[in-house]
Amino acid sequence: MKQWLKIERIPGPLTSSYEKATRMVLESYYRPIAEKIVSSLTEGTILDLGTGPGYLVIEITKRSSSIKVVGIDLSRKLIHMAQASALRAGVSDRLDFEVGNAARLRFEDAVFDMIISTGMFHSLRDPVKVLREIYRVLKKDGEAWIYDPARISSQINVKKWKALLTLRERFNLRLFTILRLFNPPIKPYNRTQLINMIASTNFKTYWIEKNDDEMQIKLKK
Repeated sequence: MKQWLKIERIPGPLTSSYEKATRMVLESYYRPIAEKIVSSLTEGTILDLGTGPGYLVIEITKRSSSIKVVGIDLSRKLIHMAQASALRAGVSDRLDFEVGNAARLRFEDAVFDMIISTGMFHSLRDPVKVLREIYRVLKKDGEAWIYDPARISSQINVKKWKALLTLRERFNLRLFTILRLFNPPIKPYNRTQLINMIASTNFKTYWIEKNDDEMQIKLKK
């Protein structure tokens, strides 16, 4: 049986290229999601799991002065990038970024109105444990929105993205690794697998939709 690689953290040497790739889908991917989130939650606190360079939550706080966000990621370099971007965008007073593990959240019970995640779920070593943590820190009637795998790789103009890389990077073995990260041999979870995972938690209300190559999961506490 083939084993699928679980990359929970973007390797340090690849964070700059990862940031470039996510920035290229800011308009086509992250901004529409930010609009949907702000339309659903008018005020409150959001936790973003696997926030990366923070572009999604920066877009959320730009659209609503009544929403505060905490973004966590296993990569310290990406967290530093997110902090710098939030400062440049003028929203750092409503955004907190920190290194953190979605399977071991430091937060108390029932503190977040919404939890979001894009493109992280398939890479988790223990997704059920993460779902249980999500349930624990959500407030009553709070929702978790999980997009996975994120439709980033299908929306990136590969020629344009490769042109951004330096000549040295193009001839470096690292490039192959980068390309595999953005177009990985992902084994996405199917609907039955997701339902079985959710059944192992206390979530009773959920919705699962598939759009193109992306699963959209909504969970309500």
